Amino acid sequence: MAEYRLRRMTAADLDQVMAIERDCFAAPWSYDEMEAECTNPVSNYLVVDINGMIAAYGGFWHIVDEGHITNIAAHRDFRRHGYGEVLVRGLIALARSMDIKSMTLEVRVSNAPARTLYEKCGFVCAGIRPRYYANNREDACIYWLEMGE
Repeated sequence: MAEYRLRRMTAADLDQVMAIERDCFAAPWSYDEMEAECTNPVSNYLVVDINGMIAAYGGFWHIVDEGHITNIAAHRDFRRHGYGEVLVRGLIALARSMDIKSMTLEVRVSNAPARTLYEKCGFVCAGIRPRYYANNREDACIYWLEMGE
């Protein structure tokens, strides 16, 4: 693993973030939607920065006492190098610092690498959202992490 810096995402990161977003997701967020996340008061996004190259990014919305993870993605050249785990654990630490009690996310049932990562970080699949994804009607697994004390 190369030396990295985990930091807050800024508008200056958006070109790289959007390239990753479009590469990773069948229904990517638009540039405008992602740009709005930079100023949305409930949004908390981090990037894994390797000498100015964004290796991974992700974020969550802080809603009452929960963190809803909205996006997690890694640049194809940095997958399977541990940066996704760095990012997820960083988001968990950030949520804990905000007194968030639990975190949740949805992931395609077919996305075994992501599911393995979330489970490694303590998330548990608590149920299925049938036909959740609009582009192919695939089911989503609903993951939860109870932060505890």
